[in-house]
Amino acid sequence: MKQTITEKIFSEHVGEAVYAGQIVQSPIDMVIGNDITTPISIKQFERSGAKKLANPDGFSIVMDHYIPAKDILSANQAKISRDFAYKHDLKNYFDEKDMGIEHALLPEKGLVVPGDVIIGADSHTCTHGALGAFATGMGSTDLAYAMITGKNWFKVPQTIKVVFKGKLGKHVYGKDLILEIIRQIGVDGALYKALEFTGETIAGLDMDSRFSMCNMAIEAGGKSGIIAYDEITKEFLKDKNLSREPKIYHSDEGANYEQILEIDVSKLDPVVAYPFLPSNGKSVREAVKDDLAIDQAFIGSCTNGRLSDLRIAAQILKGRKVAKKTRLIITPATQKIALQAQKEGLMDIFVEAGAVVSNPTCGACLGGYMGILGVGERCVATTNRNFVGRMGDRTSEVYLANSAVAAASAIMGKIADPRDL
Repeated sequence: MKQTITEKIFSEHVGEAVYAGQIVQSPIDMVIGNDITTPISIKQFERSGAKKLANPDGFSIVMDHYIPAKDILSANQAKISRDFAYKHDLKNYFDEKDMGIEHALLPEKGLVVPGDVIIGADSHTCTHGALGAFATGMGSTDLAYAMITGKNWFKVPQTIKVVFKGKLGKHVYGKDLILEIIRQIGVDGALYKALEFTGETIAGLDMDSRFSMCNMAIEAGGKSGIIAYDEITKEFLKDKNLSREPKIYHSDEGANYEQILEIDVSKLDPVVAYPFLPSNGKSVREAVKDDLAIDQAFIGSCTNGRLSDLRIAAQILKGRKVAKKTRLIITPATQKIALQAQKEGLMDIFVEAGAVVSNPTCGACLGGYMGILGVGERCVATTNRNFVGRMGDRTSEVYLANSAVAAASAIMGKIADPRDL
């Protein structure tokens, strides 16, 4: 039988041909923890009586949600992971010395390899599917099981194939493509399914946009998002010291898909997702007509805190000022991205425009710190969720958009179309 890329990855890992719907126990290539969820995994690991990690080099802890610690509780939470990392002499432990948001940092470090099976106790682990891996989020106890055994149980997911056709317009990026998918199929349209992104548009899409798309597969209910290895993947990986040999798979012609969607992007505007669901997407033109004044703009997160996002924002902000009543927060996803932005002069542009640049952190995205919204405040953000209370007070509102829309909105003091500047 013909197979999808996801079925092929699982087949290789379990040693026999498997197909959607089957329950398998698969070896895990990389287990990812962070300062929020890993302490629970560590507790279960130690309660089990386990003394050693099943695959120490295939376990990463990235301190990224509340780092540097914002208060005593977050400091003590972080200490649990730090102590465990030092006790086990963990090779892939990243804190303030080499910090970054986990789903940007690990690909940067060469720790995500095509053909891998990857799990993390963070729902946006699906980001790593952009490199041709199967990657999904699981609970902290699932993570502990993988720490102990090196394996975990999966139901091989059905796949929805999304074929993108046409050429992207100005200031339309991967963020807009995934918001358009979610608008069309809803937040549960891909429940426990793999979203496989294909087509001529994807073939020309840069890696940062691919990461954004796979990152938000979970916002459609997806088990994973995945894009097959190609020349763009190869170019991204060429300077990475990969921890394993890549295993490259492509879906067979005639593979069994549960659904095939075709989307023509040639007439797609930048998309803005209104509160309180990522599926509530509308054209930025409509948002402009709605005249939505904002208190804050945020550019960052595991969705859109990469170098291309900072370059796009700088292009729009250069020579301009953030509106008087608006705050602009920019959070590079890793220290390497921040350093490169500094070398390119982007930091000067941001500060001169009136923005504040923070250390790499997930803080604002999950309503943790470094950008909390107050009563009734409105924010346009490059993050991935806009649920009630996601970034602060329950009466606040978050509008999801790409980095160009966020930067233009910061200048105008209301949600704006960057093509009008």
